[in-house]
Amino acid sequence: MSRYVRLTSLLFFFFIILIQLVFSQLSSNQRTTMISLSELLINSTWNVSTNPNPCSWSGVSCSPDNSSIIEISLSGFSLSIYDFRPFLCQIDTLQSIDLSNNHLSSIPDEFITDCGKISGLTGLNFSRNKLVGSLPTFRGFRMLENLDLSHNSLTGNISLQLDGLVRLQSLNLSNNQFNGSVPVKLGRSSVLKELQLSANLFQGEIPKEIADYQNLTLIDLSVNQISGSIPDRFIELSKLEILVLSLNHLSGQIPQFLSNITTLQRFAANQNNFTGMIPAELTGNLRILDLSYNILSGSIPSNLVSHPNLQFVDLSSNSLEGSIPANMSANLVRLRLGGNSFNGTIPSSFAALRKLMYLELEENRLTGPIPPELGSCQKLLLLNLAQNELTSVLPVQLGNLNNLQELKLQSNRFAGAIPIQITELQSLRKLNISWNSLSGSIPPSISNLGNLTNLNLQENNLSGSIPESIGNLNSLLELQLGKNLLSGKILRMPQSLQIALNLSSNLFEGPIPVTISALTGLEVLDLSNNRFSGEIPDFLIKMQSLTQVLLSNNLLSGVVPKFRDFITVDTNGNKELRNATTLSPPSPKKRKAVAVGVVLGVAVAALAVGVVTIIAYSISRRFYRVNDEQIQSQEEFSQPQVIQGNLLTANGIHRSNIDFTKAMEAVVNPSNITLKTKFSTYYKAAMPSGISYFVKKLNWSDKIFQLGSHEKFGEELELLGKLSNSNVMTPLAYVLTVDSAYLFYEFAEKGTLHSVLHR
Repeated sequence: MSRYVRLTSLLFFFFIILIQLVFSQLSSNQRTTMISLSELLINSTWNVSTNPNPCSWSGVSCSPDNSSIIEISLSGFSLSIYDFRPFLCQIDTLQSIDLSNNHLSSIPDEFITDCGKISGLTGLNFSRNKLVGSLPTFRGFRMLENLDLSHNSLTGNISLQLDGLVRLQSLNLSNNQFNGSVPVKLGRSSVLKELQLSANLFQGEIPKEIADYQNLTLIDLSVNQISGSIPDRFIELSKLEILVLSLNHLSGQIPQFLSNITTLQRFAANQNNFTGMIPAELTGNLRILDLSYNILSGSIPSNLVSHPNLQFVDLSSNSLEGSIPANMSANLVRLRLGGNSFNGTIPSSFAALRKLMYLELEENRLTGPIPPELGSCQKLLLLNLAQNELTSVLPVQLGNLNNLQELKLQSNRFAGAIPIQITELQSLRKLNISWNSLSGSIPPSISNLGNLTNLNLQENNLSGSIPESIGNLNSLLELQLGKNLLSGKILRMPQSLQIALNLSSNLFEGPIPVTISALTGLEVLDLSNNRFSGEIPDFLIKMQSLTQVLLSNNLLSGVVPKFRDFITVDTNGNKELRNATTLSPPSPKKRKAVAVGVVLGVAVAALAVGVVTIIAYSISRRFYRVNDEQIQSQEEFSQPQVIQGNLLTANGIHRSNIDFTKAMEAVVNPSNITLKTKFSTYYKAAMPSGISYFVKKLNWSDKIFQLGSHEKFGEELELLGKLSNSNVMTPLAYVLTVDSAYLFYEFAEKGTLHSVLHR
């Protein structure tokens, strides 16, 4: 037994020695360099005392035998100066350097000279910094394969700066401000595979010389100002897998030859000026096709959407017509055909689309009922059939769509009652059946929709009272019940309401219900065109989030109370209602007393003005949470870190004017606040061009953001930006940060902010 113990101890001792030898193989020079680097980087988690092995530090990769460092990532270290350069560039075994997500404003010549000598360096990432000026000339870097300078503010033309990169395989210059023509001098590499130049200011035509790089698998030229047509020479790109040309000024027809590129899996040319018919064989090999927002005409070829590889199709907002093909790819995940002139019925064959998650057929001329077979598409998350000419009753089979999150059926000709089965859709967040001819009452079981954030049933023939159970919808942000035949008592409303409560044009009567006072986060209250009577209650004045109160055409009486200046109040059409400034003048007997009162009042007013000023100042400080110490120069405020920013508008003027960096500089300065409510803050943001925009800040704590991720919220905003609503102004762009979201709107020089956002 003792021999066994001694043998085990000996083996354990040799194992420890072996581990130490393995970890000690990193050269002393590199270890010393890494220690010096760790001491320099204040925000680093690298700690020599607790972890003496640099190869195990986060962001550091070593060779398999731990003899040398091959990758270093300093991403997100808040770097703004290059004091790390002497240490970083002397690690001559590096294959990859990642300096993304920092605050670097330039790439100095010293970095180019020193790090350009690292013979094995294949990857260099400067994305998401604050780089300005022109593109540097990359001398050296003979082995560089991947260069990423995206999401900066680099400007100027691109000519020969990349000419020395003879092994370049991936170039990403997207989201900068480069201008001039699309560059074709992309290094002397014959192996370039990925070219990403999106979101710049490139003009002119797509150069045919791009086809010289015949190993290209990815071309992204989206969000520029490129015109002309797709070059015929692109047929030579036999390895091309992704071609993205969205948001430009391209025109002409979609070329037939694209169907001959058998490797092509994604083709996106949305938001251009393409005309003519869609080539029938275009989707032979595609997985993703997006030709939305063009001027394409004719019908959809019968085999265009039937190829089995096809998963995403977006042909919305064109001039397409005819019927919707019955033969669809069984692998379709998303189908968007809205904003065209399709007629006929919705094919019952959609029942076979068991993978379909998004079906959008809005703004067409579709007729007939919703096919009950649609209830078989149980993976549907979004069903949008709005603004068609659909008729009949709503099929009970809609209750089978257990995963449905958004149901949009507004502006059709549906009749009958709201099916109880719809109230069983536990995942539903948005329900819009407005502008139809629905009758009957609102089912009390609607309270089952616990995740509902937006409910719109306005402009129907619904009658009876609002079920008290509606107050249990604790996620509801917007409730639109206007223009129905509703009556009775308003017992309880969801306290979560923020966006709007619309009960207008119904048959409600009696005093304005006190239950509304519990809606402390409400911004818009519309009780117009009813038979409400009595005085306007004081609790409306105390609701701090209100921006619009519509009480017109009721039977209200008494005096209109004084609301805050920025609140829009409409009380027209109430014959017994008087403004405080239009009260009857005093009788002659009281004039003497009034005169004395005026003299005394002047004296008191002098003191009162001072007191009120102090109180108002105190209140304003509490309301805006702005301290004296915060009124500093703009440079001293902490700018939000942008995670994602996207332009939603196709308007070229707005696209060229909106500057996300300038907007984020504006929102950290309280002096730019134009309006603040409980749940959102509005800023005026001036762009470099001199144009200003409203920027609305929303907090991630709000229920509207509880979608699981930034990506899902980004998708929601992409949809919102494509809305066309005469009553609500849609955002032009959005920015997502770690803890907030910002929506961009046109700035109005006249009128109230709310009148602009809801014009």
